[in-house]
Amino acid sequence: MVEEHVPTWEDVAQRYGRKIYNFAYRLTGNPDDSADLVQEVLIRVRKGLDGYQPGSFEGWLWRITRNAFLDGVRSKQRRPTSPLPEGDHFVLGSSPSPDEVLASVRLSDDVQAALLKLPYEFREAVVLCDVVGLTYDEIADATDVPVGTVRSRIHRGRKLLREILTWPV
Repeated sequence: MVEEHVPTWEDVAQRYGRKIYNFAYRLTGNPDDSADLVQEVLIRVRKGLDGYQPGSFEGWLWRITRNAFLDGVRSKQRRPTSPLPEGDHFVLGSSPSPDEVLASVRLSDDVQAALLKLPYEFREAVVLCDVVGLTYDEIADATDVPVGTVRSRIHRGRKLLREILTWPV
């Protein structure tokens, strides 16, 4: 059996950074929350890379992303926040803004709004499959559910999306 190469943290950030952001944006619907989630994921990857046991690296990475998102949701439920007024934001650095990154993987506003209306389990499965491009097996590994459950969630999520996006006749 071939020994799996464990990437460096820099490799993970370069190779998966945009995919993580895309997944995060589809889950949160907010560019600022998405950027925060990506940072949290990359911090967790950096801390966990030494203890990573070769296996399904992408499954490990998506599990970290999923868990960071769920931890953030729980944290916000415990400590609600209010946004700063517009105009308090300023631009730093020369890296592309989240909006520029988002533009390269943009879904229409109605599709994004429909995604946010889906129950979390369906939204997660549909986004991992149709936006991130993972296989059913990879999604099952990342979400720690059986492949049959993944198939069911994707099917039901897509069906709900069609119902939400279909104009009344």
